[in-house]
Amino acid sequence: MARPPVDFAEQSNPNVAAEVRRAGFQQATRVHTSFLAATEKRALVWMAERLPAWVKPDHLTILGFAAQIVTGICYALAAFDRRWMLAAIVGIAVNWFGDSLDGTLARVRQQPRPRYGFYVDHMIDSIGAVVMMGGLALSGDMHPVIAIGLLIVFLLLSIQSYLATYTMGEFHLSFWRFGPTELRILLATGNLAAFHWAWISLERGRYRLFDVGGAAGLVVMAAMLIVTTLTNTARLYREERIG
Repeated sequence: MARPPVDFAEQSNPNVAAEVRRAGFQQATRVHTSFLAATEKRALVWMAERLPAWVKPDHLTILGFAAQIVTGICYALAAFDRRWMLAAIVGIAVNWFGDSLDGTLARVRQQPRPRYGFYVDHMIDSIGAVVMMGGLALSGDMHPVIAIGLLIVFLLLSIQSYLATYTMGEFHLSFWRFGPTELRILLATGNLAAFHWAWISLERGRYRLFDVGGAAGLVVMAAMLIVTTLTNTARLYREERIG
């Protein structure tokens, strides 16, 4: 299925285009095959086309980052008042709005800054992930070891994605049909559930809901990391076979 013209927007600023060429930066093919990718894309383009002119992509980037920091703080405060778990859902929603819409807005207006956007967005995502998982570790809803494990695997998956972007020219925004939006929905749903049922009873005892969900997520993400790394390694070996 053909992608909409917004994906093929040319640089409207010749100085940016010239600098990109001078630096030898190659635009990677964006690969996004998550469950909600097509629907989300249409919604983001619709919103981007209707935002007032004074709203810039950098404004959305800052908004998304601030929301992620606030979400982490809400998780930490949930140790004292359970209602902060609900406030964290608002933070997750605002983070989606800013983080998902900034690049779309730049492409819709034909004002992309590929090197700047790629670098800033993903550094901010990494810092925000540290704050969010730190907040969960302090919330009392997730054991710190599980929170740290999830953070490590997330960062390793991110590193894998960036290396694949550089070596293969493909930037994968999702793994196994799951992308950032699906993860946000799962996390927000978990917040709602944990607000009412922080502990669940299983065959071998009572466990925190976020510990069970976090452990399951850790296993799945680790499997994603292993499978993707082996697949990319095999592909690169075939493409650069010697003899």
